[in-house]
Amino acid sequence: MKKDYSVKMEKEAWGELIHHCFEHKKNEVNVDGFRKGQVPFDVYVKKFGVESLYMDAVDHALPELYDKLLEENEGLSLNMACRPEVNVKTISEDGLEVVFTVTMKPEVKLGKYKDLGIKKEEVTVTEEEINDELEHLRGHYAEYKEKDGTVENTDEANINFEGFKDGVAFAGGKGENYPLVIGSNSFIPGFEEALIGMKKGETKSINLTFPENYHSEELKGKDVVFNVTINSIKQRVLPEYNEDFFKDLNMGGVTDLDSLKENIKSHILGHKTQEVEDKYFDEVLTKISENASVEIPSEMISEEIDRMVEQFNQNLQYQGMNLDTYLKMLNMDLDKFKENFKPEAEKRVKYRLVLEQIVKEENITVEDKELEEYSKDMAKKYNVTEEVFLKEIGGIDFLKYDLEVRKALEIVTGK
Repeated sequence: MKKDYSVKMEKEAWGELIHHCFEHKKNEVNVDGFRKGQVPFDVYVKKFGVESLYMDAVDHALPELYDKLLEENEGLSLNMACRPEVNVKTISEDGLEVVFTVTMKPEVKLGKYKDLGIKKEEVTVTEEEINDELEHLRGHYAEYKEKDGTVENTDEANINFEGFKDGVAFAGGKGENYPLVIGSNSFIPGFEEALIGMKKGETKSINLTFPENYHSEELKGKDVVFNVTINSIKQRVLPEYNEDFFKDLNMGGVTDLDSLKENIKSHILGHKTQEVEDKYFDEVLTKISENASVEIPSEMISEEIDRMVEQFNQNLQYQGMNLDTYLKMLNMDLDKFKENFKPEAEKRVKYRLVLEQIVKEENITVEDKELEEYSKDMAKKYNVTEEVFLKEIGGIDFLKYDLEVRKALEIVTGK
C-alpha cells in the first residue's frame, strides 16, 4: 500500500534557501558590467530568472522537508517499507510543496513461531583440526630455499606463462617471473598439478578447461592451452617449534607447543560456535518465514539489493578495487549483477518483517533505561560519542527497534 504525504516550505524559509543557492550560483555566471561573483540578486533574476535557482534549492530543501514529514507523522519512519518517492507539487517564489509517496510495510500473518523443534548442533574441536591449523600457522612462517630436482607439492615455482584460446592469446592470461606455490589453488584446476615433476628451464604446454563458474564470460567452460616455463624452484622449509618460533608468533600467553595448541583450540571453538549460532538462527528464521504469509513490495527488495551492492562495493574498495572495475572483469552489467543478490535480499526482508510482527504480537517493549545502557555500550564499542552513534543508526527510534527485534529473536530461539 502507498500513501501520499504533502509537506510545505513557507515563503520566508523558501526565500532564504533561494538566496543561499544564489550565493553559490553567482560565482559560476558571467554578467556584463559585473565581476564574477559580484552580480546583485535582482540583476541575476532579471537575466536568468529565479527559476534557474529552483533545482538547487529543492535539493537543499528535501532533507529538511523529510525531517518535517517524520516529525508531523509520529512512527511513520518505522512503518515505511523503503525510502519514499518525492515529487514537486507546487513551486514558486511564494513557497514549495512536495509530495512524499510512501510505500507502507505489508501486513504479516504469522504461523507457528515457537517450539519449532530445531536443535542447535553441538560444538567440538578435534585433534585433527588443531593439527591442521598448526601446520597452516607454520606454513605462514615458512621460508623458501632454492632447490634442484623437480617441482613438488608445496614448492614455490617461479614461472613464465601465457594462455591461448583457439590459438589466440587471451587477456589476463600472461605472466612473467610469477612465484606460484604449488597446492595454493591460485590458478584454475589442473594448472598447478601439471607443473609437478617439471625441472628448472623446462617448458610445457598444458591443455585445460576453465570452470563453468569462472567469472569471465569469455573463458568459462572454454578449452585453453597454457605454455609454461619453470624459471626456478624453491622448497618450503617449515620452522621448528622452538623458542624463536614462539617469540615470532607474539601471541599473548603462548610460550610453547601446548599453550599454542590451547590458543588454537580456543580460536577454533569460538569460530565454530559462531557458525553454529548463525546456522541455528538462520534455520529458525527460515522456518518462521515459511510458516508466515506476506506480500513483500518490490520496492523493499530493490532497496535491500542496493544496500547489499553498496556493502559489496565498500568491501571491494578495501581491496583497492571498485564495482565498475569488478563488473568489467566479469563482463557483466549492473542490472544482471544485482539479480544475484535478489534471493538473499528477499530472505533478509522477510526475516525482518516476521520479527517485527512478533514484536507486536508479543507486546515487546524497551525501557528507557535499557535504551540508555545500550546506547552507551554501543558508542563505547565503536569509540564514538552517543550523539554520533545515534545519528549513524538513524536516531533513538531505530535503536529501540533494534532492541525490540533482539528480544523477539530471544523468544523464537528460546534464549
